[in-house]
Amino acid sequence: MRTAEPAALRSSGGGPDRATFLELFFDLVYVFALTRISARAFEDLVLEGGQTGWTAVTGGGKTLLLLLALWAVWQGTAWTTSRYDPHHLWLQVIVITALISAMVMGVAIPRAFSHSGLMFAAAYVVAQVSRPAILVLVLHRQQYRRLKLRMLITFCATGVLWLAGALLPGSARVVLWTTALLLEYLAARFGWPMPGLGRSTVSRWDVHGEHLAERYQQIFLVALGETILLAGLAFTRSPTSPGMVAAFAVALATSVLLWRIYVQRAGQILGEAVTRAAHPATVGRSAADTHLVMVIGVVATAIGYELVIEHPAGAQRTALAGRDPRRAGRVPGRPGPLRVRGVRPRLPVPAGGDRRAAAARTAAGAPRAARRGDPRRGGPHGGGGGRRAPRLGPPAGGGGDAVLSGDAGAAHRYRATIRA
Repeated sequence: MRTAEPAALRSSGGGPDRATFLELFFDLVYVFALTRISARAFEDLVLEGGQTGWTAVTGGGKTLLLLLALWAVWQGTAWTTSRYDPHHLWLQVIVITALISAMVMGVAIPRAFSHSGLMFAAAYVVAQVSRPAILVLVLHRQQYRRLKLRMLITFCATGVLWLAGALLPGSARVVLWTTALLLEYLAARFGWPMPGLGRSTVSRWDVHGEHLAERYQQIFLVALGETILLAGLAFTRSPTSPGMVAAFAVALATSVLLWRIYVQRAGQILGEAVTRAAHPATVGRSAADTHLVMVIGVVATAIGYELVIEHPAGAQRTALAGRDPRRAGRVPGRPGPLRVRGVRPRLPVPAGGDRRAAAARTAAGAPRAARRGDPRRGGPHGGGGGRRAPRLGPPAGGGGDAVLSGDAGAAHRYRATIRA
């Protein structure tokens, strides 16, 4: 039976034990949002790698920051519907506001640290501030309003950091957003302390344990469903091969095993453990931390699915390996080496042929290609309207056969050709 709450928010039957359809609808938004998180992490690993693996580390940290912000919105909403009657009109307004905000945040995730930062921060602040603000207006008893008032003041203060960070570039944005999220986490951990208003003890919070446990079970299944979605999308994007089929099968089997491990014991007894605890809120907070770690792990697994299914043979080197695929002469999604228009590729030398003659034929076209591609001559890449053509030809002293694929060994092959 639902614990005692203000009459304005308490249903006549004590409140439902199960999650409402509106809450399930809210969870569907997180299927989309988690796919955006995975897509951003995939770009950090494959498309935006630098000369070292540090780019992947910093990019992964930014993606984790966005995931924690999404989790904070979901968790705050889940605890609110577990504490009060989710069928009440104002509770439905809170859930719908969080739903719209989470959708906007999901749309802004891929470019949250560039031109979509303000969209992401504004949606987050609206979701976090509106929830305690509505409850402060609806709750009439002082003992129930004090906690929500402290939460409102905290989110208003951190909201300034979120919005200010959205207006700043680069590292300053990361620092402000991280500081804001850390302050919110510490405030929740210590009972939302506020000078003059005191603080509360989590063990005294009244929550409906069975409902809260079900909400955490559902968000884990949402994250698990996201792994199935990403595996299917990765498998259907490219022509299939035996390696891709095997990787896809392993991904599906892994997701099924993850579901089995969770449901077999921990997921089944979670509701009973929270409900029968002397302090349900304390056990609920422990479940919150545990499920956060599990959701992060499942999202990371989904990213691994995408990497392995699209590149089962390991041909695609990621930023974690310390090398950008584009620097290796390939661009993801484009077959073959990167080529520059107007420049002839290296001519193959028949077995037993004259390497000096082949080098001379290759070098003969270089001056004309350079004149067409030289930006100072107004060629196809000239006038400042395109990328500058690479320097062609050998060092001073002769011709060459450098491969125009971005391979760092081109100069070595040229010297070997000349020596031959």
